[in-house]
Amino acid sequence: MKLKFKWIYTLLLALSMQFSFAQEKTVSGVVSDASGPVPGANVVVKGTKNGVQTDFDGKFAIKAKVGDVLVVSFVGMQDVSAKVGASNTINFKLQQGNTLDEVVVVGYGQIKKRNEVTGNVTTVNADKIKAAPMVSVDQALQGNVAGLQMATTSGTPGSTQDIRIRGRNSINAGNDPLFVIDGIPMINSNFSGSSNISSLSTLSSIAADNIESMTVLKDAGATSVYGARGANGVILITTKKGKKGDAKFSLSSSVGFQNNAVAGLRPFTGAEKKELLLEAIYNTYGTTYNFTEDGALAWATTNLASGTSAMRAWIAAGSKEYDWTKLMKNEDALINNLDFSVSAGDDKSTLYASVGYNKTEATVIGSDFKRISANLNYTRKLTDKWDLKTSINVSDVKQAGVLEQGAFFSNPNLTRYFMSPWNAPYNADGTYFLPATGLHNSLYTAKNNIRANELTRLMSNNSVSYKISKNLTYNGGISFDYTMNSYKGFNDAIHGDGVAYGGTSSASVSRNFNYVAQNSVDYRLALGENHKLDFKGLIEFQKNKLNFISAYGEVLPLGFTNVANAAANKDASSSFDDWSNLSYLGIANYKFQDRFLLDLTARREGSSRFSEATRWGSFFSVGGAWNVDKENFMKKLSFVDLFRLRASYGTTGNNSIGLNEFQTLLGTSSYNNQGGMFPSQFGTTGLTWEIQKKLDAGIEFGLFDNRITGSVAYYNNNSNDLLLSLPMSLTTGHTSQTKNLGKLNNKGFEFELDLDLIRSENFNWSIGGNYSTVKNEVTDMPIVNGTRITITGGTTRTEIGHPVAGWYMRKYAGVDPANGNALWYVNGVDGATTTNYNTAAQTWQGKSALPTYSGGFNTHIDLNNFYLDATLYVAGGHKVYEDWAAYTQGQGTTTLVSYNGSEPLLARWQKAGDITNVPKVEYVATAGNAQATSTSTRFLHDGDFMRLRDVTVGYNFKSDFLSQIKLDGLSFSLRGTNLLTWVKDKDLKYDPEVRADGFTRLSSPPVKSVVFSINVKF
Repeated sequence: MKLKFKWIYTLLLALSMQFSFAQEKTVSGVVSDASGPVPGANVVVKGTKNGVQTDFDGKFAIKAKVGDVLVVSFVGMQDVSAKVGASNTINFKLQQGNTLDEVVVVGYGQIKKRNEVTGNVTTVNADKIKAAPMVSVDQALQGNVAGLQMATTSGTPGSTQDIRIRGRNSINAGNDPLFVIDGIPMINSNFSGSSNISSLSTLSSIAADNIESMTVLKDAGATSVYGARGANGVILITTKKGKKGDAKFSLSSSVGFQNNAVAGLRPFTGAEKKELLLEAIYNTYGTTYNFTEDGALAWATTNLASGTSAMRAWIAAGSKEYDWTKLMKNEDALINNLDFSVSAGDDKSTLYASVGYNKTEATVIGSDFKRISANLNYTRKLTDKWDLKTSINVSDVKQAGVLEQGAFFSNPNLTRYFMSPWNAPYNADGTYFLPATGLHNSLYTAKNNIRANELTRLMSNNSVSYKISKNLTYNGGISFDYTMNSYKGFNDAIHGDGVAYGGTSSASVSRNFNYVAQNSVDYRLALGENHKLDFKGLIEFQKNKLNFISAYGEVLPLGFTNVANAAANKDASSSFDDWSNLSYLGIANYKFQDRFLLDLTARREGSSRFSEATRWGSFFSVGGAWNVDKENFMKKLSFVDLFRLRASYGTTGNNSIGLNEFQTLLGTSSYNNQGGMFPSQFGTTGLTWEIQKKLDAGIEFGLFDNRITGSVAYYNNNSNDLLLSLPMSLTTGHTSQTKNLGKLNNKGFEFELDLDLIRSENFNWSIGGNYSTVKNEVTDMPIVNGTRITITGGTTRTEIGHPVAGWYMRKYAGVDPANGNALWYVNGVDGATTTNYNTAAQTWQGKSALPTYSGGFNTHIDLNNFYLDATLYVAGGHKVYEDWAAYTQGQGTTTLVSYNGSEPLLARWQKAGDITNVPKVEYVATAGNAQATSTSTRFLHDGDFMRLRDVTVGYNFKSDFLSQIKLDGLSFSLRGTNLLTWVKDKDLKYDPEVRADGFTRLSSPPVKSVVFSINVKF
């Protein structure tokens, strides 16, 4: 009896325990990473649909049973799991993991997992964008995207950038990528009020702190959804949105300084200029008039009084050196940035709001940049079927620019190189030295002249969605982009450009209004568990209107700077431009068992840039992918986490030409105070789209728990029916006509590789990089009057079998050791030489202006709460031409008397037997040296360079410390940008990062900076 009772008792106890184990309970905890709590992480019970997300403190609470396994996942992090035991609390620590599973935006709001994308896309996340100290957010892409090449057109804050994705796709039509913000195509162009001063990018109006990510679309499979506008690639900008949870605040502040990234060409000191001038006088007159080099000064004082007066005055005043390079610099130019944001949300609404302030000084005198911005993103679930999204971004930018788009005498970058070191910047009484003729004293003009842009931009994105049925959704939206720039220019009457006119004043207002209306339906269809299809149909209309008005006047009373105060020659002008696009788009995505993917896109697009008969173009793309790692035969290869093949082929169009080029136009003018008209444009019947056919194929892989990830891609882009500007006979009264003629090819490879060398709780180390090549070649040019057209300029030529605008000139052969005269190769290649520049042949000089390879290499280290990031950028395989060398490296009086020479001239030929590339200096050039500075390879340099793009050291405080001071996050960082630059060609003294045309410019060079930042979350 006792035994039986004991058995029953044991059975009841076991049943009780089993029953208690089967009961659900609430398990809570915190999810964090190295920087603190992780809001938005997914916590699920493995094998069930039971899941929650962490709040802004990284906290979660979920129903689970003892024995259940909780799995935590977050984009870019490794999944972490733990088994539920007796405790009701489980805390998770996330570490950096596989980025191939991250979610990416691929076009028109489509969001996919990385392994569901068939196109070639690259995403740069918020951390890299925010950390970049430049005011234009697109600069964060340099070195982080394979196949994307970027050159800084000017170091002046807010300037536009030259961006090329997979090379140059057109000869005369546009080559700039399309920028899309939150799914809406936007306007990004130079909005400066004058073509003579610093450019002003509309992207500089966007605060980097508001950007969630930037995604670059490169192949037809990714870009064809944007039709013609995606011909040169697409850059998608996604702004930050609110997240569910209590209101959370973020404050970030950074302060730093910047200087020129490269020292640049060093001008002569006063003593060096004196030495070479006297040597030039001796080389010209010494033998004839029988004086030695030491006697050149005495002879010149009597015989060349006017030509040497400045030198003699400088000597008489004590030979004091004046460093105009230093005088034109704004040393340690300040950077100051402040951003404040709040994010909150509940089951129905989310809100993100921010304000920001940026002030960045230029490294050249007279220029700076200021921006104030505000942003609001709001979403609302109106009903079970209706959802609303709206955002507004408003900013005001002020840029004090400089004259730097040409050889302007008030350009401080020109003054730096051209101003004689014999000229004192100030008179003895402390007033400015104001030369009556020639160069301007930029110290004076920078202070007294005005070059001011003020850009106000308002962007608003609004959409609603209606869930018609479980699988069918309607989306409608309209977005606005309003940009207004007010420009004011003033030239002082005392000194500089305004002297001859009694002072000048100019003003202009540009108002650009761009709106995009979209209506689309999305349908999802599942045929069993294996087949899933997504369909999107979209109609889009885009309209752009630009109004411009300007005024000008001369003779202004002292102290007045506005056009209204001008007393003479008042003038005004105005213009209006508009264009529109209408598009019909269809997208179909098919997925079979997560193994096979197929994407189809068709787009019909009409552009007002073409006539009614030819304005419609049809474009398509087909993209496919095979996730090989999902196949059963791959299970034996346990070390393979991801292996996929993808390919795409499609067409896009390019319509980036001037408005109304298809029309025959009349222009207006005046004669004898009477209005008149004249033929201003020939027009082209049948002008239509430039067509690009794009092929892309690639492999993506992840090995050993994704410790090794990477990709290899091949692309081949053919541009047909180029929108080519052909020269016309002047007897027609016109210079050119645009036609659809010619073909162009770009092809190359792209490689990406990332390695997690060490993964642990307290120490992580990863390295990675990307590398890309591009070969640009003209494959067809039209035949006119029996002759194949070539486009030849002073330094370049465009011809079949060569790159667009390849370098084409005479080849410099150095200096004759016997007499110091310049030599050129007779055949333009090698062998026989000549001192007669005109008898030397012009020919191809090897390389194009655009780099044929580029890449970026990076490393990341976490050590407890410290972290280190570093990025290296390389580009090369191209040539850079040193513009204005005839003035800075001339052998005669232009350099040695009128302006100033530079360091390379110190290596000039001086006596028989000298081996050098620099000819002798002469006061009057002999026949052998008369054209020593004319266009030739003497000033054509290898453009290969390597730049330490970024180095960041930071510290993230631990959660336990943060809880004591009631903060959610606190971090410090010190970042250096462009700290070091290595240049292959020692003769290239200017910064190697030049514009896409390959010429050095008298512009503010790229900058290096050191910035300290603090980020606080509460």
